[in-house]
Amino acid sequence: MTPEVIRRHYLAAMGITAWASRYQLPNALPTEACEWEEAPASTPPRERLHALLDDAPAPRPRSQAPAAEPTSARVSETPAGTALPSAVRALLGQPPVADSKPVDAPVVAAPQQQSASAAEPLTFTLSCVCFGGRWLSVSEGEMAPVEQQLLANMLRAAGVLSAEMPAVAYFKWPPMANAFTPEEPLEEAQQGVAAFIAGAAGRQGWQLERLLWWGADELPDDSPLARVMAVSQQHSQTLSLPVWQGPALKALAHKASAKRELWPALMALGEQWRAGQESRE
Repeated sequence: MTPEVIRRHYLAAMGITAWASRYQLPNALPTEACEWEEAPASTPPRERLHALLDDAPAPRPRSQAPAAEPTSARVSETPAGTALPSAVRALLGQPPVADSKPVDAPVVAAPQQQSASAAEPLTFTLSCVCFGGRWLSVSEGEMAPVEQQLLANMLRAAGVLSAEMPAVAYFKWPPMANAFTPEEPLEEAQQGVAAFIAGAAGRQGWQLERLLWWGADELPDDSPLARVMAVSQQHSQTLSLPVWQGPALKALAHKASAKRELWPALMALGEQWRAGQESRE
């Protein structure tokens, strides 16, 4: 049996309910298939725990160890030379033995309290919109209507957008507040973003070529979104896409000078869009 099956056996024998997910979260990877061996539900927990301990390997022999008793003997009748671990005796309600020595029986996995230094999940929100099924525009937080209109106007002027503004999709991490404590917060958040983008691309038929990240320069290097995107040398390791970085849309909406400074970069972006369109045709 696998260690997970053994752990569930012991938890069930101790009367502790082991919970498992019944539903797949949105954009989550499918759970690996596994066959669990169910413990008999008709036997009381105390008796099942006795049965599991009876099946444990025998202890190493001592120089003056008493003769072994039949395997059908109850745990409560075990001599001092083969005494159970103190933790197991405490679970069974038996008094501790002063001269007992731990045996090679599997240790019962008792519930542990959550560590005070447990890792906290990264928290962030993304706004995503895809243009032509090729370029994915991303910004932190939820885009206000004025920011959406500004983005559409800029990309129309650059020749990237020729139709109506596509619908904006929002991604929030973690998907459920206080739902779980992550073991690897950064890795799990990166997998969540990658799964969200890959799922949307699969449903909409996108073939992403570039990531437009607005406001990237204004984020600290240790911010959750900057760590999740993992941009190095203008390339996102998380999404495996080249990255173009521009000012935050909120700042552009209130500063005319910022729009003028961005204009040459927008014209160059339009040329790259047309060159990619021609190569596809």
